[in-house]
Amino acid sequence: MSTVRARVWRFTIEKGKAGAEAVQAVEIGQGPLPVSLAAMVNVNALACDLRKTVDPRVRDHEVALLLSYILGDQGKGPLGVECNALDSSSLHIKRFVSECTGLGVMSAASEVLFDWTHKTGGLSSFDVLPGKLKDAYKKTGVRPDLLYDLADGPVAGEARGRRRDNPQMFPPGKGTTEQKERLEQLARWSAAHGDHAYFMSWVWLGQGGVYVDIFLPDGSAALKGLKTGWIEVPGDPKPWQFRVRPPDRRRAVAPAPAPDEELVVTLPGVSGQAATREVIRQTGPAAEEAMNRAFAREEDQLGTLAGVPVRGRWIRGDLLGETRHEVLLGVLGERIELDRRAQRERLASLTGDRLDTYLDGRLLTLVRPIDGPRPEWDQISTELLELT
Repeated sequence: MSTVRARVWRFTIEKGKAGAEAVQAVEIGQGPLPVSLAAMVNVNALACDLRKTVDPRVRDHEVALLLSYILGDQGKGPLGVECNALDSSSLHIKRFVSECTGLGVMSAASEVLFDWTHKTGGLSSFDVLPGKLKDAYKKTGVRPDLLYDLADGPVAGEARGRRRDNPQMFPPGKGTTEQKERLEQLARWSAAHGDHAYFMSWVWLGQGGVYVDIFLPDGSAALKGLKTGWIEVPGDPKPWQFRVRPPDRRRAVAPAPAPDEELVVTLPGVSGQAATREVIRQTGPAAEEAMNRAFAREEDQLGTLAGVPVRGRWIRGDLLGETRHEVLLGVLGERIELDRRAQRERLASLTGDRLDTYLDGRLLTLVRPIDGPRPEWDQISTELLELT
């Protein structure tokens, strides 16, 4: 189980007649955030399936591409970055790697900070992707990446990432100009959606490994009871403050949306959190159909888990030079419920004799170093069934 270095901020939004007017952020502190490579692969492979990619070779290629640049092992060392390869890659590949890493790290942060478990319509946390939720929100130019349905209300999550070519992985002082601009945009998005709760994770990739700034809203009912006991170094109490620029009045009347932008669809009789929960509920059958297609595509049965058949295969885990990782991608014939807290605690305490494996909904992923034998299915199923 690898780790990334996390710097956590709390921020508040000052409001006026025009909505969000200012942001004030205070650094809580820093600490090691556990991140599983198998969980990171799971997030991105599931996103590939749910956007209706029908060719499994595409999914396999994306997984292998990600692991060509991001490095980890069974120990508790920091997650690494193949910087020479990343710097030699085209801009769109760099963006792909940073965005995939950002989603994986944000998923780890959500489970550690919010103690997240799925409770809505049988959906796992990453079944609910932006493309499935666009009809629930008005068109406002930008929007976050993921939606978490927490016990006290929905929370939007924004995952960003950048390559940082500096030995000091965290930018010194207060937040960067880019972070400020994104927080401004998110503040306006939140105000336009009834003060919708949200948070932002900002990943830095560099020679020092993977670092992340996490910005958490202060006073949000949806994020009460945050788990911050893992923070080991206190932050600077001096706040970082900036004004939110007012929206451009010339764009008050929005033009017709482009094909890749969200459409405004009114949901009769529901609003706010109720509208979000209704859309999540409606998303469940579509997500299950996507996983049914994924299960049908796989020809090889790996075994069974709690009596449920699992199909899938092993793929090479990187595309550059000598292979370092091998990845098992498996799809369950139906859902089984795991204790998510137990799964997280198991991943955080991984030792060399345990497997870096992750099950979310119906997608099973396992990442292993290539310098050892493949685990037998009995070992995989035994470790997973410890969590049922």
